[in-house]
This record gives sequence, structure tokens and C-alpha cells, in this order.
Amino acid sequence: MAKDGQMTVDEILRGAGAVHYNLSTAALVEHAIRRGEGKLAANGAFVAETGKYTGRSPKDKFVVREPWSEQNVAWGPVNQPIEQEKFDALVARVVEYLRGKELFVFEGAAGANPKHQIRVRVVTELAWHNAFARNLLLRQPAAEGPFASWSLVYAPGFQAVPERDGTRSEAFIGLDFSKRLVLIVGTCYAGELKKSVFTVMNGVLPERGVLPMHCGANVGPDGDVALFFGLSGTGKTTLSSDEGRNLLGDDEHGWSDEGVFNFEGGCYAKTIGLSRKAEPQIWDALRFGSILENVIIDPVTRVPNYDDGSLTENTRGAYPLDHIPGAVEGGVAGHPRTIFFLSADAFGVLPPIARLDAEQAMYYFLSGYTSKLAGTERGVTSPEATFSTAFGEPFLPLPPQRYATMLGELIARHNVRVFLVNTGWVGGPYGVGRRIELRYTRAMVRAALAGELDNVTMQREPHFGLMIPTSCPGVPSEMLDPKALWSDRDAYDVQARQLAQRFAENYRRFGGSPLYPAEVATRSDA
Repeated sequence: MAKDGQMTVDEILRGAGAVHYNLSTAALVEHAIRRGEGKLAANGAFVAETGKYTGRSPKDKFVVREPWSEQNVAWGPVNQPIEQEKFDALVARVVEYLRGKELFVFEGAAGANPKHQIRVRVVTELAWHNAFARNLLLRQPAAEGPFASWSLVYAPGFQAVPERDGTRSEAFIGLDFSKRLVLIVGTCYAGELKKSVFTVMNGVLPERGVLPMHCGANVGPDGDVALFFGLSGTGKTTLSSDEGRNLLGDDEHGWSDEGVFNFEGGCYAKTIGLSRKAEPQIWDALRFGSILENVIIDPVTRVPNYDDGSLTENTRGAYPLDHIPGAVEGGVAGHPRTIFFLSADAFGVLPPIARLDAEQAMYYFLSGYTSKLAGTERGVTSPEATFSTAFGEPFLPLPPQRYATMLGELIARHNVRVFLVNTGWVGGPYGVGRRIELRYTRAMVRAALAGELDNVTMQREPHFGLMIPTSCPGVPSEMLDPKALWSDRDAYDVQARQLAQRFAENYRRFGGSPLYPAEVATRSDA
């Protein structure tokens, strides 16, 4: 009989050398330093380098073919299939590889709402990966949850052989929904761990009527909840970590009949260019107990240099939520009042902020336009325009329309305001224009949350049909009009038409003819 995930882990642990269970962060850091896995920075954070893989490797992610996945998974470039026999054979080789090795085990969970929580047992070859799991997952699982436990085995020292194992490279991220097992090998980049668990949640929660979301969330003084959707690098962590509001979580949440809840117990922030002035909460959170990935530190003083991207632009910091003052205790909150879709527009033509109606909200959610930022995925060295449904397509096992339908129903039921926010370039495309200043983005978000954009005069942008406010507290009016920021207005029109064309062509994926953004606005007006 084929083993399930727990049986596989039990076999691994029986054959291991020393096994360390549920160690404290301090003990894990001591082991990591003893084993030469990294160093301590001057601020107390543990610093690790991830080698060849400094970002996620989505082309190396596979889902096992079995009855549940055959019926539910949307197969394609995002969810590549691997046959059960191939996966089982690879697992067996990893079991042998780990025999006699020192291993680390963390028993945690994902999903702060006990009604929708999964337990996760994480077995790692590296001590710092276990500390990462301890930071990003929930440390105290509910006494009893609705789902059977999942197991995650992380063995970066094992190198897959494509010709033998059916993989694409030496790296492999595999999910077996029938056996509730995740296997990660050949890559040290810890983001694969957290995103694999997120993919599991995206697979199992919709069946329970819960929408999994790739978004940050925070709560205002009066209890109002805001969601920040976006791919990595678009500002979810930065904008949800606001001193005037309490952080619920920076990246992964569920929306149930009871409200919004965090999947995680920590945050995973990009640190390139980090400064205390611009992002004080994140800066102060990076202390002992946190982990820095690929951040360069001074060899003498050990002070981190967050401006140094010589290893990668995708430098990262992982820290527990309790490092953020005022983080929402328990990880649960009410229904959102405001939603922001974050797009780092490399074309430089989207407005810094625009109000979306219901039709537009669905269009932009299905489109999921942004730019992949340097280093977020392996091989991305400069911003690339991309469309990622639900602002998280790499982590969606099910058909994208299913998530969009759920979101549309929830927005209508709870009368939620939706805004599109460009956190990317203005005044020209990448290489010509400039990245919009964080202080202006924060001011626009705060104004939207306070209702200060609800009754201001709006103007319709012709290429996308977006309603742009003509004024916003704390923001120069000329900053709100994307065309006015270009020195060459004709060049703006060319770029805007090109991006609108890309939106329309991308929309073919969802059936029917191309649908331009401006046509959605016309349809809404009608």
C-alpha cells in the first residue's frame, strides 16, 4: 500500500540520526550557526545565503496526478502534472538520502480560524529552514481541525535527476493532494516552503466555501478591515504594515462567512532598499528571531546593507508577527470594507489610484496585471509585464474563475469598495520614468480608507476607463493624472494602447473575444 505523508515522515524520522522536535528559535539559530548555515547580523537577525536559487522556481513545481487532482486541478504551465509512480519513486530516494542525517521537525498549522485550519508537520534538513517555518506558520495549532494533517519534507541537499525523476532540473517542488504531502528538494530558497503551504490552502479551502487570497490585511482603529492584493514585490507587506493600523498579516488570508483570517504566523518582506524612515515597522521587526535571506552584511561590523543587491534584488526578511507592534492577536478580523489591487506597472501608464466598480473589479482581478520584479522568480532580472489571475496564479491549483466568482459574490454581499493602485512607474516606462514615491502611495491609501475619495470629483481615463480622483489629501494633483506626468503625451498614448491591447489579449484565456479595459467601463455605464 502506498504511504501517505505522515507514514513517509515517520519512516524518515525512524531512519534519521539526531532528530530535534519543536525547538525554540534561539536553539534553532544556535544549531544553524554550529552547522555553518549562516551568520548573525548586528541587529540579531540570522543571515543565510540560498545559493543558486534566490527566488521561487515556478517551472519546477508539479502536482501529482491522482483522483482528486484529476477532477479539480487546472492543469497547465502553473500546475504541471507528475505521475504518482514517478513521485513515489522520488520520495523513496529522498527517504534514503535523509537516512542517518540530523533533522529538524516543526509541528505547526496554517489558518488562524480553527474552523478552517490545517496542521502541518515540517521536516527540514537545515536548521534555519525550520526556524523559517516556525516564523511563517502558526506555532500553536487548534486542538482539533476539520482537515487531516499535511506533511512537508524539505531536503535542499538532494539533487533531482531530470532523466530519472521526471523533473525539469535538480530542483523539485511537488504536491500530492491525495497523500497530503509536499516535497521540496534541490533549492534552498525558503519562500518555496511558505508558498507550497499556501498552494495547499488554495486547493482545499474553496470546497468549504472559504476564499483563499494572496493579499495583505490590516485593521483600522474602528475595526475596519482592508485587503491588499498583489504579487510579490508590489507592496503588500509595506502597505499593510502601517503605523496607523494593526497588521492582520502581510501575504496570505482566507475570507469566510465569519470574516477574514490570516494563514500565517509571520511576514516575509522584501528588504532591498529598506530604510527605517520609509518602513519603520519592518526595519524594527528585523532583529533576533528573524531571518535574512541573501542580505549582504559588513564583514567586520555585521551591519546589514539593504541597498546591496549583488546576490539578488529579491533579498528577504522573515519575522514573526509578534515583532510588529499592535499586530492583531489571534489572526482573525471582520469582513473587509476596502480592497486594493496593487499593480507595479512597468509601462508607467496606470494611474497611481483609481476607483473600480463591480464589473471592473472582476476584470482586474481576473487579469491580475503587474510586473514581476527583479529576483522574485528565478531568471527575472528586470521588471516584466505579466498577468497573474487573482494576483496569485502561481499558487492556484483550481480554475481561476472559481476564485474570481467567490470574490465577486463576497464584494457584492458586503458592499466593499475596490481601488486599483499603481505602485510601479509613473512619467514613463521602466528605465525612463520613476518609481512612484511610497509617501504618495501611503497618502492615497489612507485617504481611500478614510472615505476621503468617495465624494471627490473623478475623471475618466480613456484607455482603461478608470475613474481617477482629481484631488487627494497629501498628494499633488498632478501626481494623480498618469498622462500629465509624461513629458511626451503622445508617447503615453502609444504605451497605454499597447498595455490595453495586452489586457484584451490576456482576457481571451477566459473564453470569448478580447475584452478591452475601456469596454468594461462602457458596459458598466450602460
